[in-house]
Amino acid sequence: MLDVTPIGSGLSRSRDWLRAHPTAFDAGLALAVLIAMITGSFADPHGGPNGPTFGTRSPSAVSVAFMVCGAAALVLRRRAPRAVLAATVAISLAELVVEDPRAPVAMSAVVALYTVASRTDRPTTWRVGLVTMTVLTCSAMSFGSSPWYSQENIGLFAWTGMAAAAGDAVRSRRAFVAAIRERAERAERTREEEARRRVAEERLRIARDLHDVVAHHIALVNVQAGVAAHVMDKRPDQAKEALAHVREASRSALDELRATVGLLRQSGDPEAPTEPAPGLARLDELLDTFRNAGLPVELARTDDDGGLPAAVDLAAYRIIQEALTNVRKHAGPDARAEVSVVRVGRTVEITVLDDGAPQPAAEDAVPVGGHGLVGMRERAGALGGALTAAPRYGGGFRVQAILPVTARTGADGEDA
Repeated sequence: MLDVTPIGSGLSRSRDWLRAHPTAFDAGLALAVLIAMITGSFADPHGGPNGPTFGTRSPSAVSVAFMVCGAAALVLRRRAPRAVLAATVAISLAELVVEDPRAPVAMSAVVALYTVASRTDRPTTWRVGLVTMTVLTCSAMSFGSSPWYSQENIGLFAWTGMAAAAGDAVRSRRAFVAAIRERAERAERTREEEARRRVAEERLRIARDLHDVVAHHIALVNVQAGVAAHVMDKRPDQAKEALAHVREASRSALDELRATVGLLRQSGDPEAPTEPAPGLARLDELLDTFRNAGLPVELARTDDDGGLPAAVDLAAYRIIQEALTNVRKHAGPDARAEVSVVRVGRTVEITVLDDGAPQPAAEDAVPVGGHGLVGMRERAGALGGALTAAPRYGGGFRVQAILPVTARTGADGEDA
């Protein structure tokens, strides 16, 4: 079996070398054109009664000089295509006027016209091609000894027209390939940008979930631990109850953290979480955790306890969780809270009110970054909703979120 790999690799290396050295390629082309012109000058289309003959005539020294000059000009065809075309046309005209019998010097003008056509736009190609075709053909018809309709004149007309058409076709093909390559590169960049955007959105979503889980449960643990430490000596039963709440809150925090961090696993990981994300169906359980921590919470809802998309359901749950956590942390020990979930048309309104007063920070307290309100606004904005948070007139704080029942495209898939 014939091994064509060396041949193919050799051709590929030669092609790459010629692309890297265009002047060498043009020099080789000029040499080939010169050989073709000199060979063609020995052919006589009217040499015998039976048709053209070869070797019955030879070019003169002046014709050879014209052919050498025309071929030499082609070495610069890439650097100055229009100047080379003008030079070769001038040399061809001089040969058509001075010499008889004629040599095919116009072949260099044909190659130069192809180069111009392949490197310019279509209107310019046809204008330059028409002028070149007219000048050379009319000169050949006017100054030649043969009749104006001789095959040499018709052939010159045909060759110049084909050179312009071939150059325009090559230019169109190059533009088509370049457009396809540019679209492919743009599509690749778009895919990479989309992948980076999705990664950034997923990181932000996981960061919000981690903040909500940690802030909520750690706040409850802190409160219950403080209660246990305060009543440990005088009321041990109440201290045991507070420690039980600490244990329950810690277990819940670990479970939710495990579920959130589990989202980072691959989809085929058998340990990936399969439990549904928390939603308003678990709202009573959430409020009970705050009531056990000493925060009275009242609930009013008209949303029929469900029927929301997964992304909206999760966002509503997290907003209520974060808002109540802020109440427990900042509104004081005597604060009370009210939660309402109201379905209004194609939106659901979440409102969390409290009547507490802001508490001054302790001197040794660790400053917090205040990511809670930012996270709630991001959750609402990601779904196309809005969230407002501001102090109430007369004391307390108010958080209200309006979420569309139909979330933006892709939101369900991101938060489900």
